[in-house]
Amino acid sequence: MLFARKSYAFRPQELWFWRPKAPSDGGKSGWGRACVVGCLNVNSFRKVRQWLQSLSFRTGVIVLACCIPFYILSFAQMLLPISAAAKGILWTVLFGLAKTFQYGGITILGVEGYKRLKSKFKKNS
Repeated sequence: MLFARKSYAFRPQELWFWRPKAPSDGGKSGWGRACVVGCLNVNSFRKVRQWLQSLSFRTGVIVLACCIPFYILSFAQMLLPISAAAKGILWTVLFGLAKTFQYGGITILGVEGYKRLKSKFKKNS
């Protein structure tokens, strides 16, 4: 089980867990530090984020625009004559793809790109 270490502030890459007694450790138990979240290292997330932010404004707009069809499909598939379980699975997959494109596009655009895109929409309105 993962915990934040009691009252100490911790960096995002440091997760603390309670290590039960194990014969291989000589029967020691106590707090152990894990720098891995799931199966990916936090530094990998930083590298991916930096790579996404290095992409162009145009790429960010295209990726952000890709989320619109997936949002439409995630709700339009409810009209299909299939089982409720299949609809739930389709909705989860399509909505997840929409959110992935949305957050990926926002990451590529960044704060400055978002302001630039917002100002373009205000000029056209």
